[in-house]
Amino acid sequence: MADSNITKRALASALKELMESTPFSKITVSDICAKCNMNRKSFYYHFKDIYDLVEWSCVEDGTKALQGKKTSESWTEGLTQIFEAVLENKPFIMNVYRNVDRERIENYLFKLTYDLIVGVVEDKSKGLNITEEDKKFIADFYKYGFVGIMLEWIREGMKENIEDLVRMMDLTLRDTVTTSIHNFQKNNMEK
Repeated sequence: MADSNITKRALASALKELMESTPFSKITVSDICAKCNMNRKSFYYHFKDIYDLVEWSCVEDGTKALQGKKTSESWTEGLTQIFEAVLENKPFIMNVYRNVDRERIENYLFKLTYDLIVGVVEDKSKGLNITEEDKKFIADFYKYGFVGIMLEWIREGMKENIEDLVRMMDLTLRDTVTTSIHNFQKNNMEK
């Protein structure tokens, strides 16, 4: 497993490096393999195509950014780190955003933000009478708001200050997750 991830990271790094100077549509599997001194067979052992590599790379970067940031005390830190991970990979993300099916970027962001938010929802709903289905709905609801803000930020060239965005999101959402959980709990008790 460790060797597999080393190979995957080397391929992802080669792709990112290539995307700094070459449009995504012009990059081939052979280019990626040549950049990291691997053969095509190694590439196809790990990924079905370049899109699969892009998706893996995005999820890998985001997962690293979120480690340990999925509680109600640290969600704003986790959100900041998602923005920072995207900004750190700006040439890569902008190239992917402009040249790859946008649904892939959205799915990546949905997964990251859902993982962050569901951790907060789980934390806030401990000991309460709320179903898994209700928790999922609450996390999905907030996930769409986060991703919408982030997609607009990416579309605008990532110019707005991350701290300002996260502060405004925190002010907008402060205590609303808890309120949503309590509203669902109350609804379940009335049934």
